[in-house]
Order: sequence, then structure tokens, then C-alpha cells
Amino acid sequence: MSTADWGVVDDEIVGRLRDIVGPEHVKVDDGAVAAFARDATPLYAARPDVVVMPGSAAEVAEILRLATRARVPVVPRGAGSNLAAGTLAEAGGIVLVLTRMDRIVEVNADELLAVVQTGVTTAELAAAAAADGLLYVPDPGSKTVSTVGGNVATCAGGLRGLKYGVTRNYVLGLEAVLPTGEIIRTGGRLWKDVAGYDLTRLLTGSEGTLAVITEVTVALVPMPATSRTGVAYFDSLATAGRAVAQVIADGVVPATLEFLDNKCINAVEDFAGLGLDRTAGALLLFGDDGAPDVVEQNLERMARTCEKQGASGVTMAREVAESEALLAARRCALPALARLAPVTVLEDVGVPRPRIADMVARIDDIAERHGISVATFGHAGDGNLHPTAVLDPSDGDAAERTKAAIGEIFSAAIELGGTITGEHGVGAAKLPWLQDRLGAEQMALLSRIKTAFDPAGILNPGKTGSQEL
Repeated sequence: MSTADWGVVDDEIVGRLRDIVGPEHVKVDDGAVAAFARDATPLYAARPDVVVMPGSAAEVAEILRLATRARVPVVPRGAGSNLAAGTLAEAGGIVLVLTRMDRIVEVNADELLAVVQTGVTTAELAAAAAADGLLYVPDPGSKTVSTVGGNVATCAGGLRGLKYGVTRNYVLGLEAVLPTGEIIRTGGRLWKDVAGYDLTRLLTGSEGTLAVITEVTVALVPMPATSRTGVAYFDSLATAGRAVAQVIADGVVPATLEFLDNKCINAVEDFAGLGLDRTAGALLLFGDDGAPDVVEQNLERMARTCEKQGASGVTMAREVAESEALLAARRCALPALARLAPVTVLEDVGVPRPRIADMVARIDDIAERHGISVATFGHAGDGNLHPTAVLDPSDGDAAERTKAAIGEIFSAAIELGGTITGEHGVGAAKLPWLQDRLGAEQMALLSRIKTAFDPAGILNPGKTGSQEL
């Protein structure tokens, strides 16, 4: 569908939206609409025509039926914390903000599950589960603000991905509204259910292009009895990478296995003063959780492995407070880097574990050629890297050089057998490289799936599998 084919959000449409959700939940004034012209993705912006905040699945269904009939684009949005320009209204139309739907329906310790509306934050769900001695595993860096629905829509990852998996591994069922207004329930409360196509998995990670998620049933696990953390310093990321490979080869699957390069180490130390070794070429954060004796044994094994692989120093946390302090080194990498320049562009790519050092070397070379500053941190255990550029947009063509460099980084990841995104999603920011990653045949299949769910093409157009704008 071309831009010229979209319907107009006129006074009649706005009036009908107000009838559906109430006048106070429809925003058309310049200031309110402008607030939703951006998400957390720097260098991208697109202004919607109207912002609508539904309070129920039934209201969502009415809005989508109206939008389909009028051919008005609809962009579902949670907290807007995504980093791939995934919730921007590039074709105008309606931004559908789901944060009013924020009720924790149920936490069930007997069935090890919770049922929540889409606008509940990840941290709120985790706290509700912890109150019953349970753990909601997905742990994205934005968990204090990101919504569960948004995490499902992007299949968010986090620090626990290697041992426990990512969001899709914990989604049992969904309530979702199709663009034509039908409310469906996929999956349910069962850990094992293979009746029909797995629409729950298909919608998880679909980035709001196929349906609007309104309620999520998630799996919980018993809270681990204890957790401990250590940090190892290496002269280079290549040496740290060999240690990572050996840790896995030794049969240990850590709960935490993260890395910071030297630029990140120094930014974090300037920011938080944690006593990190500024001279190290790389820092490897490792940890485990579970039964105390098993955790103790695994931490000792990982520490010995790091020492054998050439670590210049290994520090073990003696108690929970110290473990949290070490984890803070990884969690504050982004805010630490954000202090270095007005704009911080946090990206993510994935490569096979043995190619992490090669990928970081390629990132450094690309950054140097384009004259930009890029630091890299990420999930060493699963090969998910976060190259992070910092720039001053008033510095001539810095933004253009940054975008060009990021494009080369995506291409380099593909060349090394990796992917253009491990956990942030495709959105609008990475769409130009999606066919390079998937191939023309898969792209055509995505388009056919999109049409089956959304024949009018109204949901988040211009994103994964969507028709061209």
C-alpha cells in the first residue's frame, strides 16, 4: 500500500474514537501528539495524527475495525522504550497506547504462571512473582519501564538469556486482537500444547504487525535459592572470548556471562566508581544461581577457567550486596556511555560465540573509518553484542556517519554468520538489512503471513513483513 492509499484521520474518525474510549483518552493537540513522535530510538521520528489509549480488548477491537474500514494505519505501543524505531507512525494515523491496560490478573504458584494485561511493566510482574517466591525470568535492561506486552512483541532478551532463554520461552498464551476486530486466545495455561499452528510463538516477536496483544499468560519458575557473581579481567576481548568458550566447554551454563570492552569499563568507572580495572582490555562478568553448593562449585570452576585462559585478575563477590554491585557494572553501561555525548545510539547484533572478538574488531575498524566513537558491551554467553555510538548531532554530519557505520556493522554481523538483531527487533531502523539476513524467499513468506492476518495492511506498516509505505 502506498502512502496515497491511506485514509485520513478526520473529525469524524476522531469523534468515533472518542466515543469508543472516552474523550480524555484521545489526544490530537500538538503537544500530546508530538510526545509520541519518538520512541527510545535516537535519530528517528514520525508524527502520528492521533493518540488513542484504550482500556480493554473490546475497545481495541472497535478501534481496529474502524481503522480497517477507513484504511487508517495503527501502531501499537507500550512504554515506547524499544530501540529499533518499532513504535513510530511512519505513515501517520493512530498510535495505540496500551499502558492503561495495566492489571495483574493472577499470579498462580500452583500452576507456576501469571496472567497480566499488556501494559504491566516487566518490573511489576517480577515483583508480583517474587512476592510468591517465584521468578519471572525475562530481564531486559529497560525492565523498570518496558511493558510485558512490548517485551512479547519484540521477544525481549536480557542478562539471563544463556541459561534461561528469552521472552518467547515463557509465553504460554496470548489474548490478541486481529486488525479486522476478532479477539483470539492463543495457547493457554499449559506448558505442553501442540494443538494447531503455534500462533503464540508467531505473535511473539511480530512487533505489532500482525495483531495487538492485550493480555499475556507467562510461565514462572521457583526463585533460585541463591546467586553469586564474579568478574575477570583480560588484556583483550579475544582472550576473554576464549575463556567464554572454555566455560561452556567445561559443561557450565552460567546464569550470567557478560562482557564490557575497555571503553565501557572506563565509562562505567567514571559514572559509578565501582573500582573496576581501567587498564583491562575486557571485563567478563560471570555468575550462577540455584542451590548454594552447586552455585559455589560452578563459580569456582568458572574462576579457575578464566585464570587458566589468561585472566589478569579475578574477583569473587562474597555476599549478595557485592554481587549486586558487580551486576551494576553491566547494567549501568548504557547510562554511563550516555554521559559522554548528547546522543547515544544503542544497537544490537548477534554472532556465533567464537566470532565475538572478530565482530568487536570489525566494529572498532568501522567506527575508526567513519570517525565516530563506539563502545561495545553485551551478552558473551549467547553472542549478542551491543555496539553503542555516542555523538553530538550538532557536529556536522555526525548523525549520517553514525547511520552509515551502523549499516556496515549489520552487514559485518551477517558476514560472520550472525544476525542484525538479537533482542531489540527490526522496527524501521533495521528493515533495510532484513532481506540480507533472511533472503527474498523468506521476505515473500513474511509478506504473505502479514496479508493473512492484516488484509488491509493497517498494523504498523513499514515494519517487519509489512507492505511498502
